[in-house]
Amino acid sequence: MAERTAPLRFFRDDHFKEKFKDENVVTVTSVDQVAVELNVEEAYDAFRVDWHRVKPVLQREKHFQYLKKGLRHLSESYSCLDASRPWLCYWILHSLELLGEPLDECTASHICEFLARCQNPNGGFGGGPGQEPHLAPTYAAVNALCIIGTEEAYDIINREKLLEFLFSVKQPNGSFTMHVSGEVDVRSAYCAASVASLTNITTPTLFEGTPEWVIRCQNWEGGIGGVPGMEAHGGYTFCGMAAMVILKKEWMLDLKALLRWVTSRQMRFEGGFQGRCNKLVDGCYSFWQAGLLPLLHRALHIEGKNTLSMTHWMFHQEALQEYILLCCQNSTGGLLDKPGKSRDFYHTCYCLSGLSVAQHFGGGELLHEIIVGDENNRLEPTHPVYNIGPEKVAQAIMHFLKLSVPQMKSDSN
Repeated sequence: MAERTAPLRFFRDDHFKEKFKDENVVTVTSVDQVAVELNVEEAYDAFRVDWHRVKPVLQREKHFQYLKKGLRHLSESYSCLDASRPWLCYWILHSLELLGEPLDECTASHICEFLARCQNPNGGFGGGPGQEPHLAPTYAAVNALCIIGTEEAYDIINREKLLEFLFSVKQPNGSFTMHVSGEVDVRSAYCAASVASLTNITTPTLFEGTPEWVIRCQNWEGGIGGVPGMEAHGGYTFCGMAAMVILKKEWMLDLKALLRWVTSRQMRFEGGFQGRCNKLVDGCYSFWQAGLLPLLHRALHIEGKNTLSMTHWMFHQEALQEYILLCCQNSTGGLLDKPGKSRDFYHTCYCLSGLSVAQHFGGGELLHEIIVGDENNRLEPTHPVYNIGPEKVAQAIMHFLKLSVPQMKSDSN
Protein backbone atom coordinates (compact mmCIF):
# COMPACT_ATOMS: atom_id res chain seq x y z
CA MET A 1 0.00 0.00 0.00
CA ALA A 2 1.42 3.39 -0.95
CA GLU A 3 0.22 6.95 -0.68
CA ARG A 4 1.40 10.29 -2.05
CA THR A 5 1.70 13.21 0.36
CA ALA A 6 0.19 16.54 -0.77
CA PRO A 7 0.23 19.35 0.06
CA LEU A 8 3.78 19.18 1.33
CA ARG A 9 4.36 20.09 4.96
CA PHE A 10 6.33 23.28 4.35
CA PHE A 11 3.45 24.82 2.38
CA ARG A 12 1.14 24.82 5.39
CA ASP A 13 0.23 28.32 6.48
CA ASP A 14 1.54 27.68 9.99
CA HIS A 15 4.84 26.06 9.04
CA PHE A 16 6.92 29.21 9.42
CA LYS A 17 5.57 29.69 12.94
CA GLU A 18 7.75 26.71 13.85
CA LYS A 19 11.02 28.58 13.30
CA PHE A 20 13.36 28.99 16.24
CA LYS A 21 12.71 31.85 18.67
CA ASP A 22 15.65 32.98 20.82
CA GLU A 23 13.40 34.90 23.29
CA ASN A 24 15.93 37.76 23.19
CA VAL A 25 18.72 35.54 24.56
CA VAL A 26 21.39 35.44 21.87
CA THR A 27 23.98 32.67 22.11
CA VAL A 28 26.44 31.05 19.72
CA THR A 29 23.99 28.14 19.41
CA SER A 30 21.00 30.39 18.67
CA VAL A 31 22.94 32.30 16.01
CA ASP A 32 23.96 29.05 14.30
CA GLN A 33 20.39 27.75 14.48
CA VAL A 34 18.98 30.85 12.82
CA ALA A 35 21.62 30.65 10.08
CA VAL A 36 20.76 27.00 9.37
CA GLU A 37 17.04 27.78 9.21
CA LEU A 38 17.72 30.55 6.68
CA ASN A 39 19.65 28.10 4.49
CA VAL A 40 16.88 25.50 4.81
CA GLU A 41 14.23 28.12 4.01
CA GLU A 42 16.20 29.11 0.92
CA ALA A 43 16.28 25.48 -0.22
CA TYR A 44 12.54 25.15 0.33
CA ASP A 45 11.84 28.48 -1.41
CA ALA A 46 13.76 27.34 -4.49
CA PHE A 47 11.26 24.51 -4.82
CA ARG A 48 8.24 26.54 -3.73
CA VAL A 49 7.99 28.38 -7.05
CA ASP A 50 6.94 25.29 -9.02
CA TRP A 51 5.62 22.98 -6.30
CA HIS A 52 2.21 22.63 -8.01
CA ARG A 53 3.91 21.36 -11.16
CA VAL A 54 7.12 19.70 -9.98
CA LYS A 55 7.48 17.11 -7.23
CA PRO A 56 10.62 16.58 -5.10
CA VAL A 57 12.97 14.28 -7.00
CA LEU A 58 15.57 11.83 -5.73
CA GLN A 59 18.50 12.28 -8.12
CA ARG A 60 19.05 8.53 -8.43
CA GLU A 61 21.31 8.49 -11.48
CA LYS A 62 23.59 11.22 -10.14
CA HIS A 63 23.91 9.45 -6.79
CA PHE A 64 24.62 6.17 -8.58
CA GLN A 65 27.41 7.72 -10.65
CA TYR A 66 28.92 9.34 -7.55
CA LEU A 67 28.88 6.03 -5.69
CA LYS A 68 30.12 4.00 -8.66
CA LYS A 69 33.08 6.34 -9.10
CA GLY A 70 33.86 6.05 -5.38
CA LEU A 71 34.32 2.29 -5.71
CA ARG A 72 37.03 2.84 -8.32
CA HIS A 73 38.78 6.02 -7.22
CA LEU A 74 38.82 8.40 -4.26
CA SER A 75 40.24 11.90 -4.23
CA GLU A 76 43.14 12.96 -2.00
CA SER A 77 40.66 14.46 0.45
CA TYR A 78 39.80 10.92 1.56
CA SER A 79 43.36 10.20 2.71
CA CYS A 80 42.25 11.12 6.25
CA LEU A 81 40.01 8.03 6.16
CA ASP A 82 42.86 5.59 5.55
CA ALA A 83 41.87 3.84 8.80
CA SER A 84 38.22 3.65 7.71
CA ARG A 85 38.43 1.90 4.37
CA PRO A 86 35.99 -0.93 5.24
CA TRP A 87 33.56 1.83 6.19
CA LEU A 88 33.87 3.33 2.72
CA CYS A 89 33.07 -0.08 1.25
CA TYR A 90 30.02 -0.44 3.49
CA TRP A 91 28.71 3.11 2.98
CA ILE A 92 28.93 2.80 -0.79
CA LEU A 93 27.58 -0.76 -1.03
CA HIS A 94 24.63 -0.03 1.25
CA SER A 95 23.80 3.15 -0.65
CA LEU A 96 23.80 1.19 -3.89
CA GLU A 97 21.52 -1.52 -2.49
CA LEU A 98 19.08 1.13 -1.23
CA LEU A 99 18.99 2.57 -4.75
CA GLY A 100 18.38 -0.93 -6.13
CA GLU A 101 21.62 -0.89 -8.12
CA PRO A 102 23.15 -4.39 -8.47
CA LEU A 103 26.86 -4.98 -8.07
CA ASP A 104 28.63 -6.81 -10.88
CA GLU A 105 30.48 -10.01 -9.95
CA CYS A 106 33.92 -8.66 -10.78
CA THR A 107 33.55 -5.59 -8.54
CA ALA A 108 32.07 -7.68 -5.74
CA SER A 109 35.00 -10.10 -5.91
CA HIS A 110 37.53 -7.26 -5.85
CA ILE A 111 35.88 -5.82 -2.72
CA CYS A 112 35.99 -9.26 -1.09
CA GLU A 113 39.70 -9.53 -1.87
CA PHE A 114 40.36 -6.12 -0.40
CA LEU A 115 38.40 -6.81 2.80
CA ALA A 116 40.24 -10.12 3.17
CA ARG A 117 43.47 -8.11 3.30
CA CYS A 118 41.96 -5.96 6.07
CA GLN A 119 41.29 -9.02 8.23
CA ASN A 120 43.84 -9.45 11.00
CA PRO A 121 45.43 -12.88 11.54
CA ASN A 122 44.38 -12.62 15.19
CA GLY A 123 40.75 -11.95 14.26
CA GLY A 124 38.63 -8.94 13.41
CA PHE A 125 39.21 -6.35 10.72
CA GLY A 126 41.41 -3.27 10.72
CA GLY A 127 40.81 0.03 8.99
CA GLY A 128 43.02 -1.07 6.13
CA PRO A 129 45.49 -3.83 5.17
CA GLY A 130 48.01 -4.42 7.95
CA GLN A 131 46.17 -2.31 10.51
CA GLU A 132 45.24 -3.51 13.99
CA PRO A 133 41.76 -5.01 14.43
CA HIS A 134 39.10 -2.59 15.62
CA LEU A 135 35.40 -3.17 16.29
CA ALA A 136 34.20 -0.31 14.08
CA PRO A 137 35.79 -1.48 10.79
CA THR A 138 34.99 -5.05 11.81
CA TYR A 139 31.29 -4.11 11.88
CA ALA A 140 31.62 -2.29 8.55
CA ALA A 141 33.49 -5.17 6.89
CA VAL A 142 31.00 -7.82 8.05
CA ASN A 143 28.09 -5.68 6.89
CA ALA A 144 29.74 -5.10 3.51
CA LEU A 145 30.40 -8.82 3.05
CA CYS A 146 26.81 -9.64 3.99
CA ILE A 147 25.56 -7.11 1.44
CA ILE A 148 27.62 -8.88 -1.23
CA GLY A 149 26.18 -12.13 0.11
CA THR A 150 28.17 -14.63 -1.95
CA GLU A 151 29.94 -17.76 -0.72
CA GLU A 152 33.22 -15.99 -1.43
CA ALA A 153 32.15 -13.11 0.82
CA TYR A 154 30.96 -15.31 3.68
CA ASP A 155 34.05 -17.52 3.54
CA ILE A 156 36.35 -14.55 4.11
CA ILE A 157 35.13 -14.13 7.70
CA ASN A 158 37.30 -16.18 10.05
CA ARG A 159 34.63 -16.85 12.66
CA GLU A 160 36.89 -18.61 15.17
CA LYS A 161 39.41 -15.77 15.18
CA LEU A 162 36.62 -13.17 15.16
CA LEU A 163 35.23 -14.68 18.35
CA GLU A 164 38.71 -14.64 19.92
CA PHE A 165 38.99 -10.95 19.01
CA LEU A 166 35.62 -10.17 20.60
CA PHE A 167 36.69 -11.88 23.82
CA SER A 168 39.99 -9.96 23.75
CA VAL A 169 38.12 -6.65 23.94
CA LYS A 170 35.39 -7.82 26.35
CA GLN A 171 35.63 -6.12 29.77
CA PRO A 172 34.69 -7.63 33.17
CA ASN A 173 31.78 -5.18 33.58
CA GLY A 174 30.15 -6.33 30.31
CA SER A 175 31.36 -3.47 28.12
CA PHE A 176 33.74 -3.76 25.16
CA THR A 177 36.72 -1.68 24.14
CA MET A 178 36.89 -0.67 20.49
CA HIS A 179 40.29 -2.33 20.21
CA VAL A 180 42.76 -3.95 22.58
CA SER A 181 43.58 -1.34 25.26
CA GLY A 182 41.26 1.09 23.48
CA GLU A 183 38.35 3.27 24.54
CA VAL A 184 35.06 1.95 25.88
CA ASP A 185 31.72 3.25 24.65
CA VAL A 186 28.34 1.87 23.68
CA ARG A 187 29.26 1.70 19.99
CA SER A 188 31.51 -1.24 20.77
CA ALA A 189 28.71 -3.20 22.43
CA TYR A 190 26.57 -2.75 19.31
CA CYS A 191 29.36 -3.60 16.87
CA ALA A 192 30.17 -6.75 18.84
CA ALA A 193 26.52 -7.81 19.11
CA SER A 194 25.91 -7.10 15.43
CA VAL A 195 28.80 -9.13 14.01
CA ALA A 196 28.32 -11.96 16.51
CA SER A 197 24.61 -12.34 15.72
CA LEU A 198 25.07 -12.14 11.95
CA THR A 199 27.86 -14.73 11.89
CA ASN A 200 26.47 -17.06 14.59
CA ILE A 201 29.38 -16.85 17.02
CA THR A 202 27.45 -15.83 20.16
CA THR A 203 28.53 -18.00 23.08
CA PRO A 204 26.96 -18.27 26.57
CA THR A 205 29.47 -15.88 28.16
CA LEU A 206 30.27 -13.42 25.37
CA PHE A 207 27.65 -10.88 26.40
CA GLU A 208 27.48 -11.55 30.13
CA GLY A 209 26.87 -8.21 31.85
CA THR A 210 26.50 -6.28 28.58
CA PRO A 211 22.78 -5.44 28.89
CA GLU A 212 23.30 -4.28 32.46
CA TRP A 213 26.15 -2.02 31.31
CA VAL A 214 24.10 -0.56 28.45
CA ILE A 215 21.17 0.39 30.70
CA ARG A 216 23.63 2.33 32.88
CA CYS A 217 24.32 4.46 29.79
CA GLN A 218 20.67 5.61 29.60
CA ASN A 219 20.55 8.92 31.43
CA TRP A 220 17.94 11.27 32.89
CA GLU A 221 17.14 12.68 29.42
CA GLY A 222 15.88 9.30 28.23
CA GLY A 223 18.49 8.82 25.55
CA ILE A 224 21.74 6.89 25.80
CA GLY A 225 25.23 8.32 26.21
CA GLY A 226 28.55 6.84 25.16
CA VAL A 227 29.33 5.68 28.70
CA PRO A 228 27.41 5.90 31.98
CA GLY A 229 26.83 9.51 33.05
CA MET A 230 27.37 11.11 29.65
CA GLU A 231 24.99 13.26 27.58
CA ALA A 232 22.43 11.42 25.45
CA HIS A 233 23.46 11.25 21.79
CA GLY A 234 21.67 9.97 18.69
CA GLY A 235 24.43 7.66 17.48
CA TYR A 236 25.06 6.16 20.89
CA THR A 237 21.33 5.83 21.54
CA PHE A 238 20.84 3.87 18.34
CA CYS A 239 23.81 1.64 19.16
CA GLY A 240 22.57 0.99 22.69
CA MET A 241 19.00 0.26 21.66
CA ALA A 242 20.00 -1.92 18.69
CA ALA A 243 22.42 -3.90 20.88
CA MET A 244 19.64 -4.51 23.40
CA VAL A 245 17.31 -5.66 20.61
CA ILE A 246 19.92 -8.14 19.36
CA LEU A 247 20.43 -9.41 22.91
CA LYS A 248 16.62 -9.54 23.45
CA LYS A 249 16.89 -7.27 26.48
CA GLU A 250 15.26 -4.08 25.18
CA TRP A 251 12.62 -4.31 27.92
CA MET A 252 15.32 -3.42 30.45
CA LEU A 253 15.48 0.13 29.09
CA ASP A 254 13.06 2.91 30.03
CA LEU A 255 11.29 2.78 26.67
CA LYS A 256 8.84 5.63 27.35
CA ALA A 257 11.65 8.00 28.30
CA LEU A 258 13.62 6.91 25.24
CA LEU A 259 10.60 7.51 22.98
CA ARG A 260 10.09 10.98 24.43
CA TRP A 261 13.74 11.87 23.93
CA VAL A 262 14.10 10.69 20.34
CA THR A 263 10.82 12.17 19.08
CA SER A 264 11.89 15.51 20.56
CA ARG A 265 15.00 15.46 18.37
CA GLN A 266 13.06 15.98 15.11
CA MET A 267 13.38 19.65 14.24
CA ARG A 268 10.04 21.43 13.94
CA PHE A 269 11.04 23.71 11.05
CA GLU A 270 13.71 21.76 9.18
CA GLY A 271 12.03 18.35 9.40
CA GLY A 272 15.33 16.50 9.90
CA PHE A 273 16.82 15.31 13.18
CA GLN A 274 19.44 16.73 15.51
CA GLY A 275 21.80 14.42 17.37
CA ARG A 276 21.58 16.05 20.79
CA CYS A 277 19.50 18.64 22.59
CA ASN A 278 20.25 22.21 21.38
CA LYS A 279 22.30 21.02 18.40
CA LEU A 280 21.82 21.62 14.69
CA VAL A 281 19.99 19.39 12.23
CA ASP A 282 22.24 16.86 10.49
CA GLY A 283 21.32 14.52 7.64
CA CYS A 284 23.11 11.52 9.15
CA TYR A 285 20.65 11.49 12.07
CA SER A 286 17.96 10.73 9.51
CA PHE A 287 18.96 7.17 10.27
CA TRP A 288 20.56 7.27 13.73
CA GLN A 289 17.42 8.87 15.19
CA ALA A 290 14.61 7.83 12.83
CA GLY A 291 15.98 4.28 12.76
CA LEU A 292 15.26 4.07 16.48
CA LEU A 293 11.51 4.37 15.93
CA PRO A 294 10.97 0.96 14.28
CA LEU A 295 12.96 -0.60 17.14
CA LEU A 296 10.88 1.25 19.73
CA HIS A 297 7.66 0.38 17.90
CA ARG A 298 8.51 -3.32 18.11
CA ALA A 299 9.70 -3.10 21.71
CA LEU A 300 6.56 -1.31 22.86
CA HIS A 301 4.42 -3.90 21.08
CA ILE A 302 6.27 -6.70 22.86
CA GLU A 303 5.76 -4.82 26.14
CA GLY A 304 2.01 -4.89 25.53
CA LYS A 305 1.43 -1.44 24.08
CA ASN A 306 -1.05 -1.47 21.17
CA THR A 307 0.97 -0.47 18.11
CA LEU A 308 -0.54 -2.86 15.57
CA SER A 309 -3.26 -0.44 14.47
CA MET A 310 -0.73 2.25 13.56
CA THR A 311 0.23 3.00 9.96
CA HIS A 312 3.11 5.42 10.71
CA TRP A 313 6.27 5.31 12.74
CA MET A 314 6.17 7.68 15.69
CA PHE A 315 7.84 10.59 13.89
CA HIS A 316 6.86 12.86 10.99
CA GLN A 317 7.91 10.67 8.06
CA GLU A 318 6.91 13.16 5.37
CA ALA A 319 8.86 15.99 7.02
CA LEU A 320 12.03 13.92 7.13
CA GLN A 321 11.68 12.97 3.46
CA GLU A 322 11.23 16.62 2.51
CA TYR A 323 14.36 17.63 4.40
CA ILE A 324 16.46 14.93 2.72
CA LEU A 325 15.10 15.48 -0.78
CA LEU A 326 15.18 19.29 -0.76
CA CYS A 327 18.06 20.12 1.58
CA CYS A 328 20.54 17.21 1.50
CA GLN A 329 21.11 16.39 -2.16
CA ASN A 330 24.21 17.62 -3.96
CA SER A 331 23.36 18.76 -7.47
CA THR A 332 26.09 16.53 -8.93
CA GLY A 333 25.34 13.46 -6.80
CA GLY A 334 25.84 12.42 -3.20
CA LEU A 335 24.09 13.64 -0.08
CA LEU A 336 25.15 15.90 2.76
CA ASP A 337 24.68 17.06 6.33
CA LYS A 338 22.73 20.28 5.68
CA PRO A 339 22.59 23.05 3.03
CA GLY A 340 26.02 24.57 2.54
CA LYS A 341 27.94 21.42 3.50
CA SER A 342 29.93 19.14 1.21
CA ARG A 343 28.76 15.71 0.08
CA ASP A 344 30.46 12.58 1.36
CA PHE A 345 29.83 8.83 1.39
CA TYR A 346 28.98 8.76 5.10
CA HIS A 347 26.10 11.23 4.75
CA THR A 348 25.04 9.66 1.46
CA CYS A 349 24.63 6.32 3.23
CA TYR A 350 22.78 7.57 6.28
CA CYS A 351 20.59 10.12 4.48
CA LEU A 352 19.44 7.37 2.12
CA SER A 353 19.02 4.97 5.04
CA GLY A 354 16.84 7.49 6.86
CA LEU A 355 14.86 8.17 3.70
CA SER A 356 14.20 4.44 3.40
CA VAL A 357 13.01 4.20 7.02
CA ALA A 358 10.70 7.18 6.44
CA GLN A 359 9.20 5.55 3.34
CA HIS A 360 8.49 2.06 4.70
CA PHE A 361 6.29 1.24 7.68
CA GLY A 362 5.94 -2.34 8.91
CA GLY A 363 6.54 -5.33 6.67
CA GLY A 364 4.92 -8.23 4.91
CA GLU A 365 1.15 -7.87 4.66
CA LEU A 366 1.27 -4.89 7.04
CA LEU A 367 3.64 -2.92 4.79
CA HIS A 368 2.51 0.68 4.39
CA GLU A 369 4.56 3.00 2.20
CA ILE A 370 4.60 6.80 2.24
CA ILE A 371 6.49 8.23 -0.73
CA VAL A 372 6.99 11.99 -0.90
CA GLY A 373 7.22 12.99 -4.54
CA ASP A 374 7.15 10.58 -7.46
CA GLU A 375 7.15 6.80 -7.05
CA ASN A 376 10.64 6.87 -8.57
CA ASN A 377 11.83 8.27 -5.22
CA ARG A 378 11.14 4.92 -3.57
CA LEU A 379 14.17 3.22 -2.05
CA GLU A 380 14.60 -0.40 -1.06
CA PRO A 381 13.85 -1.10 2.63
CA THR A 382 16.62 -1.41 5.19
CA HIS A 383 16.81 -3.57 8.31
CA PRO A 384 16.56 -1.15 11.26
CA VAL A 385 18.92 -3.17 13.48
CA TYR A 386 21.78 -3.87 11.06
CA ASN A 387 21.13 -1.21 8.38
CA ILE A 388 21.54 -3.55 5.44
CA GLY A 389 18.79 -5.05 3.27
CA PRO A 390 16.39 -7.29 5.25
CA GLU A 391 16.83 -10.13 2.78
CA LYS A 392 20.62 -9.88 3.12
CA VAL A 393 20.27 -10.14 6.90
CA ALA A 394 18.08 -13.24 6.60
CA GLN A 395 20.40 -14.79 4.02
CA ALA A 396 23.51 -14.27 6.17
CA ILE A 397 21.85 -15.57 9.34
CA MET A 398 20.57 -18.67 7.54
CA HIS A 399 24.01 -19.30 6.04
CA PHE A 400 25.91 -19.06 9.32
CA LEU A 401 23.29 -20.96 11.31
CA LYS A 402 24.34 -24.01 9.31
CA LEU A 403 27.77 -23.71 10.93
CA SER A 404 28.46 -24.59 14.54
CA VAL A 405 29.25 -21.87 17.06
CA PRO A 406 33.02 -21.80 17.71
CA GLN A 407 33.93 -22.91 21.21
CA MET A 408 36.10 -20.89 23.58
CA LYS A 409 37.84 -22.43 26.58
CA SER A 410 35.83 -20.19 28.90
CA ASP A 411 32.59 -21.66 27.50
CA SER A 412 33.59 -25.32 27.51
CA ASN A 413 33.54 -25.81 31.28
